[in-house]
Amino acid sequence: MIAALLRLFALRPLLTAVILGFPIILLIAVGLFTILAFKFLLFIVLPIVLVVWLFRTLFRSSGDSGR
Repeated sequence: MIAALLRLFALRPLLTAVILGFPIILLIAVGLFTILAFKFLLFIVLPIVLVVWLFRTLFRSSGDSGR
């Protein structure tokens, strides 16, 4: 059966590229999406959260002097 598959892949290189290339393209796409999501979290979400937390901490501590 392996010999038949190898013969099929040798006779039809486009089919080989589709069968073997699709998982590779899918892995590359998932990897790029993961990197993009990580950069989005690191450079956009995290600084906004830190600035909001810093402002809340500073204004809460200055306003809570009555405690």
